[in-house]
Amino acid sequence: MRGMEHRGIVSVDGPVIIVKRSENSFYGEIVAVRDRFAEKRIGRVIDLSEEYAVVQIFGSTSGIDLNESTTEFLDTPMELRVGEGLLGRVFNGLGEPVDGYPHIVSSKKVNVNGYPINPYARVYPKDFIQTGISSIDGMNTLIRGQKLPIFSGDGLPHNRLAAQIVRQAKILSADEEFVMVFGGMGIKYDIARFFINTFEESGVLSKVVMFQSLADSPSIERIITPRCALTAAEYLAYEKGMHVLVVLTDMTNYCEALREISTTRGEVPGRKGYPGYLYSDLAELYERAGKIKGSKGSITQIPILTMPNDDISHPIPDLTGYITEGQIVLDRELSQKGMYPPVAGLPSLSRLMKDGIGKGMTREDHKDVSSQLFAAYSKVKSIRNLAAIIGEEELSPSDKQYLRFGERLEKEFLTQGEYENRTIEQTLTIGWNILRELPKEDLYRINPDFIKKYMEEQ
Repeated sequence: MRGMEHRGIVSVDGPVIIVKRSENSFYGEIVAVRDRFAEKRIGRVIDLSEEYAVVQIFGSTSGIDLNESTTEFLDTPMELRVGEGLLGRVFNGLGEPVDGYPHIVSSKKVNVNGYPINPYARVYPKDFIQTGISSIDGMNTLIRGQKLPIFSGDGLPHNRLAAQIVRQAKILSADEEFVMVFGGMGIKYDIARFFINTFEESGVLSKVVMFQSLADSPSIERIITPRCALTAAEYLAYEKGMHVLVVLTDMTNYCEALREISTTRGEVPGRKGYPGYLYSDLAELYERAGKIKGSKGSITQIPILTMPNDDISHPIPDLTGYITEGQIVLDRELSQKGMYPPVAGLPSLSRLMKDGIGKGMTREDHKDVSSQLFAAYSKVKSIRNLAAIIGEEELSPSDKQYLRFGERLEKEFLTQGEYENRTIEQTLTIGWNILRELPKEDLYRINPDFIKKYMEEQ
């Protein structure tokens, strides 16, 4: 019951305490814990039995005394205050302002755990989002309402790529407001400053809501950060009719925090020590993206995760790939060549691309050009492997022609400046110029009418 404090705690184990439960306590309820000096800490119920409640504290449990500390069940779930003043603000991982300004003026609070979207109410994503990045727009198109993660590795420029997408993302099919929500979990201070400075310098900070749980913040806070970010996104999309792009980084830090809590609770571990419910927990976050019937707004999600040891079969990228509609994979070898962005051509995929490109959406030749670039680049990879064995001088003239195509594709199409914003027409034009390196009889994936229109007549 709210307002009633219970004295005494059964046990403390890291960020988790066990207390006697109140009569009406429920899973996810917020609990206020006060130590002997009346210092208040906030936690939430993560498990219940007939007599006891397991409470996860958002912060340190240092100084909590088993006999003198008190607990108060607040009869409410974790909530985020939402309102008109969200845009342009910076919050910590629990939704508290850290930009020097007071809380937003609003009486509306929303449960951060969200609600599952009824599949019947979903609208199939079809609208093209232009990011200005050829390797994404041309070959792995982002669609409004899609979940398209970035699979990266330590030291790769995923943060720079995410910032560029936020700066340049644009909806071509309609002149509608487009805003961004950024959620950072376990990120370093310099990375947090990088995003803030980048958004300020480019003038988009007024259209961005930022939630940052820094590396020195309690790891438990990382569990709440993406939920706060998605709650803000849902308010802006479904109540204010805006189109929202959500960037979440780094999902690996989120999963590590989940594993830490699971270990503390003594749960039976799954693959590599992660809890058995890792898949359903990630799905709970990723599935909060999409478009809903009757609502003008939409949520497009770009989660970023660093693959441990660049292992794409690791549980985190593996399960993420099952839930989301494709992935953008960053390649360390391309990055070492000095390429930016180092988007790997073949492992990257956008499963919704086919429904958002073509006549009336991007351009009539988009699908054919993309398919031909993928097919030719795949052959380039095979020829490079062959050349590593027999030597490049032993290759046939046709094989050498493909090698020249591969070099041009990487230098002219995949590589571009960090502040270079290409239109889809520019991207496709570059693609056609590179395809001229190949024999016309090998362009079998392209409609002959398009070859005549875009290659022969230009």
